[in-house]
Amino acid sequence: MAAPLMEKLSDYLGSPEPAVRLILSILIGYPFAMIYRRYFFRQPPYIIHLLHTISGLALAAFNFGSQLYHSAVCVVVQFLMLRLMGRTVTAILSSFVFQMVYLLLGYYYTATDQYDIKWTMPHCVLTLKLVGLSFDYYDGGKEPSQLSAEQQKGALSSVPSFLEVLGFSYFYGGFLVGPQFTLRRYQALVSGELTDCPGQPPNSGLPAMKRFSLGLVCLVIFTVGNPVFPESYFLTDEYEAQPFWYRCVYILLWGKISLYKYVSCWVIAEGVCILCGLGYNGKDQNGVDQWDACANVLVWKYETTPYFAGTIASFNINTNAWAARHVFKRLRFLGNKMASQVLTLLFLAAWHGLHSGYILCFSMEFLIITVERQALALVKDSPLLTRLSVSPLYPLIYCVQQFFHWLFMGYPLVPFALFTYDKWLKVYSSIYFCGHVFFFASYVLVIYLRKVLVPRKRREEKKEE
Repeated sequence: MAAPLMEKLSDYLGSPEPAVRLILSILIGYPFAMIYRRYFFRQPPYIIHLLHTISGLALAAFNFGSQLYHSAVCVVVQFLMLRLMGRTVTAILSSFVFQMVYLLLGYYYTATDQYDIKWTMPHCVLTLKLVGLSFDYYDGGKEPSQLSAEQQKGALSSVPSFLEVLGFSYFYGGFLVGPQFTLRRYQALVSGELTDCPGQPPNSGLPAMKRFSLGLVCLVIFTVGNPVFPESYFLTDEYEAQPFWYRCVYILLWGKISLYKYVSCWVIAEGVCILCGLGYNGKDQNGVDQWDACANVLVWKYETTPYFAGTIASFNINTNAWAARHVFKRLRFLGNKMASQVLTLLFLAAWHGLHSGYILCFSMEFLIITVERQALALVKDSPLLTRLSVSPLYPLIYCVQQFFHWLFMGYPLVPFALFTYDKWLKVYSSIYFCGHVFFFASYVLVIYLRKVLVPRKRREEKKEE
């Protein structure tokens, strides 16, 4: 009965059935959160764990049927590793290897040449959760003085129960599309600590509805804009016959619209986390309650920043924070910040999938960020460029900068969306690899401009630093 109904609904909406199931599954988190607040907030922890486990498994079955066993296998294996291997480096390495290999094999055996919503989509979220769990349990065996403030927040003083790991893994607010959060935060939710009214459900209805409304606006933008700017158009003869400027502008507009697919899901899911209390982040310095603990995208900053680093910092925040905490910062032993950054980006590329487009996307991101950092340092060190940046001409500069910013944000998304070598090479060839040419040329040009525009004394001071 449910299958024909979903087919009719997807036909009516003009969207693929898996996408409709996913959106409905994210939206149903709101009724789940209301039920939790009304009937389960003061229940014993094991009851709440059961609620989260059953609801998450139901969502998995609704979306992926019998393939939910993949997540169950990985959760069970992860729990056994915690119990049997203890707080050891071996446990961390075993967890990392097993969970990542399982995910990559899933990518390999389910791979197609287009974006599909299948069991590997929530499984990549689960993979980070479970690997992060092994790190946090390991950190819990160290002295607090040996841990950073960030690690102390996640460190586990004791091994969690199996029911606790199940509830953490299948929690309806984060199982399908995130956000990432630690078991410690989940434990605080279950114990009723994440509320602005001690002993009572949080007053989070209004902030949750704000995120829900914003998420719906983003979803409408994507739903309306995606058919107008489909990625399939890149591979047509008509696109290749368009003028160069048109092809570039199309990439800009397509990239802007396509990212709303992620923004809408994350913002709606954040509202679920806020409603149940997981998004509570204490009070700010003025005593105002904050609900941004599970924010995965800062929409205002994402829309207004003219910097590539600003966009990256405001997009997929929790995943980036996870990678920084568990990969980048733990590679300090290499003694080379750039090497740590490259390895972190390679990890993120592999975590997204096995297609060559992911590697190209993240390598392009590394190049863009490197050039931007050098350019910003040049502006800071050059008296002439500093004056220009605060002059009345800045609004014009901002508009030009924003155009290039969004053009070259869309540029690396092309291989990310098209996946395979033959497809992204066709598109990049049609625009003459302009993004690569621009940033490699800029890398060399900035070095030359630094010699011309930065006083020698200032250059010498920078060398000494």
